[in-house]
Amino acid sequence: MTKILVADNHDIVRAGLRKIFDAHPKWEVVAEAEDGRDAVRKTIETKPDIAVIDYALPMLNGIEVTREIRSRSPKTEVLIFTTYDNEKLIENLLTAGARGYVLKSDAKQELVDAIEALAAHRPYFTGKVSNTLLDAYMKRPSTEKSALTNREREILQLIAEGYTNKLIARLLKVSLKTVETHRAAIMRKLKLDSVADLVRYAIRNKIVQP
Repeated sequence: MTKILVADNHDIVRAGLRKIFDAHPKWEVVAEAEDGRDAVRKTIETKPDIAVIDYALPMLNGIEVTREIRSRSPKTEVLIFTTYDNEKLIENLLTAGARGYVLKSDAKQELVDAIEALAAHRPYFTGKVSNTLLDAYMKRPSTEKSALTNREREILQLIAEGYTNKLIARLLKVSLKTVETHRAAIMRKLKLDSVADLVRYAIRNKIVQP
């Protein structure tokens, strides 16, 4: 039996995916999540074979969720199921450890094929993710990194979603001073001067939805 976790912040999408997966005799949906932190927590708890993750999750986006899942439940394959087909975003998700990428606009059969591929530990990408993109990703030097650390991207998303420093500290179980230090580092690295600038950056780079 292939165990599947579904993470999407829209009830109707999760219900639709569950209907598709429940129709397969050898698949079982073991957990659902509506935000990124819940997705990571439930993955650790249920150890699914495949996590179907929307990129635009609140609290922790698909890139960070993928990275956390691959780190803390390495046997779980990650399939991104999203509306976004941005080239840089796809590259970032591949770097984080995603092994499959299906657009919500693609046919239902693509999703079924993707689950079957990942269940056999084979990667699966629809036509939107071209062979050229995949080849370029595989050849890219591993030293190429984002300006922000993983923790800074995590905090940036929470700031852009309207969380105060105090709430962020509570969510991440760190001190208020630590959050303030990271926040200052983010502003310095991105050369930004205000929270409004941070929000615009987060939206422009698809860290949060507008």
